Amino acid sequence: MNQTAEAYWNAYWKNQSKPESVSAWQFGADPDTLAKLVIDGIKTATCSGHIFYELENEPLPTTGNYNIILNSEDKPVAITKTVEVTITPMNEVGEAFAIAEGEGDRTYQYWWEVHEEFFRNELHAIGREFTEDMLLVCERFEVIHAKSE
Repeated sequence: MNQTAEAYWNAYWKNQSKPESVSAWQFGADPDTLAKLVIDGIKTATCSGHIFYELENEPLPTTGNYNIILNSEDKPVAITKTVEVTITPMNEVGEAFAIAEGEGDRTYQYWWEVHEEFFRNELHAIGREFTEDMLLVCERFEVIHAKSE
């Protein structure tokens, strides 16, 4: 976590006992647009490929995790708390989850097309092939603080 994100985290909690588990990151495809959707309450879910956690030896997110959402300049814009995590084959992700991702025209078709292209490209870059039943780590979250500009 960078110093700006750490200062934002500490300022939010002030004199309260703050949680130990926090990650700071930005959304992959379009950090600024996606962060704004989070702040506006439109984006309340996100997903990532399970394989990437395995390959990078990263722990999976869990309910109760806190996240500092960063913009494209790695500046903090919001704090979220994970409220649900499921591991689901991509072709079994439901429409409600796809809509909760809040992107594009907020249809399942849009979600599928954008995510298929994204995962095809990411997997191709590491010499792997996309399959429709690839496992996704699906997270739902709530905003607990948004930075006012």
